Parts: sequence; C-alpha cells; structure tokens
Amino acid sequence: MIAAVGVPRREPLGVAIRDYENRAARYWPLEIREVREESARATSPDLVRAREAQRLLARAGDRGRVVACDERGILMQTREFAEWLQGERELASHDVVFMLGGAYGLGDAVLGKADMQLALARWTMSHDLARLVLVEQLYRAGTLLRGEPYHK
Repeated sequence: MIAAVGVPRREPLGVAIRDYENRAARYWPLEIREVREESARATSPDLVRAREAQRLLARAGDRGRVVACDERGILMQTREFAEWLQGERELASHDVVFMLGGAYGLGDAVLGKADMQLALARWTMSHDLARLVLVEQLYRAGTLLRGEPYHK
C-alpha cells in the first residue's frame, strides 16, 4: 500500500504516476490511499507535518510494516530493493505500507511509527516526483524479480 499526502498537482506527472501504479500492480498487491494536503497558510511547517501525519496513519490503519519515505533513510540499489520486497512478500504475515509526506515531509508521528525509513534519493524532491520514483521502482523490482526485460 502507498499512503500519500495529496493528489498529483501537475497532469503530466499524474498521468505518469497512474501509469506506473498500474504497471506495478501487475507484480505487487497495490492499494493507493491519498489524504488531504494541509493548508500551510498562517501555520507552521511542524503543524502541517503533524496534521498530515495523523491523516496518513489513520488512512493506512494497522496494515503492517510502515516504511517512511524520507531522504534521511537508508538507500538501496534497485536489486537490493527488489530482494527486500520479495522477502517481505514471502513473510506474508503483514503488508508493507509506504508513507509519502507532503510539501514539508513526514511528521514525527509517522517517523516514530516507521519500521524503516527509506530514502528514494538524498535529494529533496516534490512529493509528486517522490511518488513517481517509488512506483517506478516498484514496477522495476517486479520486472527484475521475474526476469523480464525492463530492468537493464
């Protein structure tokens, strides 16, 4: 499952995200749960992160292993990520819930609940772009594990 703040704002990115979500769903059980983005008007980034974190956690429920997508998390190479996903699938005792924050990142409540923090890159990127990177890597991991030609 992917729990994400907001919906894609730019249509070309939205099209690409939906395309890769559909592709990734051929390999992994994939459910997308979006939560409302908090308005940053007249409030602090900390409060925005805290409110969005509560929405993410509520929307995801107690679904399983929480993976916070955060630039300070661990970096994995593609093959390592694919093998980790396969290992999680083989456990089959829990789902993996990827949490993607909004414009200000993830709140402490999500980071505190996370079983793992995963960096999609060391760079700061928009949450739409982070979502695209994540779903593309889910798709790539699936093709890699099945020995299909997408991965080079």
